[in-house]
Amino acid sequence: MKFLLDTQLLLWAAGQPERLSAAARALLTNPANVLLFSAASLWEIAIKHSLGRADFRVQPRLLRRGLLDNGYVELPITSQHAVSIDGLPSRHKDPFDRLLLAQALTEGITLLTADEQLGQYPGPVRKV
Repeated sequence: MKFLLDTQLLLWAAGQPERLSAAARALLTNPANVLLFSAASLWEIAIKHSLGRADFRVQPRLLRRGLLDNGYVELPITSQHAVSIDGLPSRHKDPFDRLLLAQALTEGITLLTADEQLGQYPGPVRKV
């Protein structure tokens, strides 16, 4: 199965795996699953890292390289993803999370999240 990780899960998987739930760990370590990360997550990390946010201390370039080296697949942002945001209910205001959801819907993959609000969206979202 294909899973797109939201930014928080991506950061936890890369640097704080002890913060992942048992369900998330099981999905991320199952070799039958294809794990994807979005360019939107790296964009978010780069912005928040440059602002000095304590929860975004990771170097975006090193994170990207580490993800690719560990078998994650990069999902670029397309114009189709961008326009798909327009049809989403406005339950969540975070533009990065909304883009991740639009990508999951457009690509037919499941978005994994630990975010309560994001987990309430209908469609291919799985809260772990």
